[in-house]
Amino acid sequence: MALTDIEAGRLADNVFNVVGANKNLIINGAMQVAQRGTSSTTSGYGSVDRFFVQIDGGTVTHTQTAIASGTPYDEGFRNVLRLTNTATATGASDIRNPFQYIEAQTIANSGWNYASSTSYVTLSFWVRSSVAQEFYGYLRSFDGTEQAYSFSLGSLSADTWTKVTKTIPGNSNLTFDNNNGVGLQVNISPFFGTDYTDAGNTVNTWGAFASSSRTPDYTNTWAGTTNATFDVTGVQLEVGSVATPFEHRSFGDELARCERYYQIIRSCDRESYGSSTSLTGSIHYRTVMRANPTVEVTGALRWARPFYGNLTQNSANIGYYDSASASEYGALCTFGNFSVFGFTGPLSLNDTTNYITASAEL
Repeated sequence: MALTDIEAGRLADNVFNVVGANKNLIINGAMQVAQRGTSSTTSGYGSVDRFFVQIDGGTVTHTQTAIASGTPYDEGFRNVLRLTNTATATGASDIRNPFQYIEAQTIANSGWNYASSTSYVTLSFWVRSSVAQEFYGYLRSFDGTEQAYSFSLGSLSADTWTKVTKTIPGNSNLTFDNNNGVGLQVNISPFFGTDYTDAGNTVNTWGAFASSSRTPDYTNTWAGTTNATFDVTGVQLEVGSVATPFEHRSFGDELARCERYYQIIRSCDRESYGSSTSLTGSIHYRTVMRANPTVEVTGALRWARPFYGNLTQNSANIGYYDSASASEYGALCTFGNFSVFGFTGPLSLNDTTNYITASAEL
């Protein structure tokens, strides 16, 4: 029996994506990498790399949580991003929203003919809620006139894994510049208050982004339940109209992708003797970063002096970086409050509480 044009197109998409490498436009979709730590209660980046958790109202803990059974586990997933309501909030301005920003050039060079309504990307992921209700998500573009595409995750059963798949067409109003700025935002949202939702919001269609109409209205069941949890893993965005098997990447591969946006450095090459109270050294990033990052130093610095042991930094105010000499490749840092000087050797940070960070997050 002959295939229809649509069936043939979907088959071609499927074959391309199965054999093609780097098909997943999402980074760390299996929630493997958590450089900052495995748990946070702050709004922003704090647990799983590349996933910003937007929190407003109440208290939410977001964690990289291991799983040991269930369908995602059987498909090779070992971690989820979990949001837990440690203090509930259901007000109009309250938010619980994990999302990932994708660079504009990633979309522009993906092969998706995003201006055509007959060209598609497919979003797929596993989701589980401890409370039964309907949830929503949305895509948001940033270049040109911002556009949004909302969708339903369906009415989830409590404590049951559900595979969500959404095939999303292009639209003539979409624009993605070929640069390293924000291009697309992928939101998978357990709660938005009514300041951000609209009963008249139409799912599964592109329209001009409006902050007050991101999704249809939510019920308050999950947001109003103490210790309610919301788990997501296996997030994949790929070109084509078919959800293909998740692209499992090695931990090292995923880590390198994450380090384009954030990385932890534990050593610094010594460049000069400096004065009796300061030392200057250079940082070389392991991965070239998306842009000139913000460099910060935390904890106590140790100077590993050959034949003379270690010299411990003696102040909490331990340094800054020379922004004039910084780039996406490396930076010069000056560290103060040392008691002796005059020896060469690398600067090192030797445990989990002492480190230099470089952040070029979107």
